[in-house]
Amino acid sequence: MKKKIAVLPGDGIGPEVTKQAVKVLEAVAHRFGHEFEYEKALVGAAAIDETGDPLPDETLQVCLDSDAILFGSIGDPKYDNDPKAKVRPEQGLLKLRKSLGLYANIRPVKTYKSLIDHSPLKKERVEGTDLVVYRELTGGIYFGEKGRSEDGESAYDHCNYSVEEIERIATMAFEAAQNRRKKLTLVDKANVLETSRLWRQTVQAKAPNYPDVDVEYLFVDNAAMQLILRPNQFDVILTENMFGDIISDESSVITGSIGLLPSASIGEKNSLFEPIHGSYPQAAGKDIANPVAAILSVAMMLDHFGLHEEAEMINTNVDHMIKKGLVTQDLDDHNFITCSKVGDVLSLLLDKTVSNARFENMFEGKLPVI
Repeated sequence: MKKKIAVLPGDGIGPEVTKQAVKVLEAVAHRFGHEFEYEKALVGAAAIDETGDPLPDETLQVCLDSDAILFGSIGDPKYDNDPKAKVRPEQGLLKLRKSLGLYANIRPVKTYKSLIDHSPLKKERVEGTDLVVYRELTGGIYFGEKGRSEDGESAYDHCNYSVEEIERIATMAFEAAQNRRKKLTLVDKANVLETSRLWRQTVQAKAPNYPDVDVEYLFVDNAAMQLILRPNQFDVILTENMFGDIISDESSVITGSIGLLPSASIGEKNSLFEPIHGSYPQAAGKDIANPVAAILSVAMMLDHFGLHEEAEMINTNVDHMIKKGLVTQDLDDHNFITCSKVGDVLSLLLDKTVSNARFENMFEGKLPVI
């Protein structure tokens, strides 16, 4: 298979984790005889610094001309700490999502047995958690009309949704539930918000088309509590843009590290894959970031291409490394490996000429013994 991939490393640790993800993708290409062509482009604070625009036209064109986009992270303290900044890195990502029609954000969340003690929740609460959040990405309050009064004393943000916007992501979520544990939870605020009532009405109308899927409806405040009380009760969570932003970030900490969680943003013609963590500027350039989320995002990309065996091989070897204790500093302060070493080891494990690897000397900064 031949694919063209836009690589947008972004800011902070984005370039470091993206580099490891590309390293693993190249190992997959070599093993299975695929050809991946990469084109890098600027986005976020890096793009503002160079061009004044968080999403230059050149970057958007690179994305439009590609089969998929591998995204790093965006954000910089100099913009975060300036509420009056007119141009912000995050504007680039929002514009990219809207321009490419990336309407569905998919975030899987699962616990690793060997890392359960890292979760802030008790073992008996978090054990067995394996859920996926389907978040609508191009509608709602983030994209509605917004502004301030002439005197600056009041502000508004409008939330708008159409049946069409709800139906297309609901279809994806129902189909995902059919291939998982056949349970779908709609998260809304239908007791207060008219847009939520439209969401509930639309999902209720669609549910009879999927008789094998058990559908439940939770208000967002209750859902937030249930994610802490018993996260393993969930299978597929479907929700709107702002609620999805909050719920998916809340669910991400269940695993013990936000550095473990990938995501996909899917549209009718384009798709983008990225770790859910931020730019973490304090760690930039130190080779301590966790690249697993970026690498698992590559696995989601391969799945999207229909390369299921390749994707599963990445997932299996990530599991293997974590079980062996080969993790970055965010997961073990004493025995850890670097960001770049994670990419090296996974690339080695994906090499078909390697039949057995021993890891005893890894913590001395060396590669595994083959």
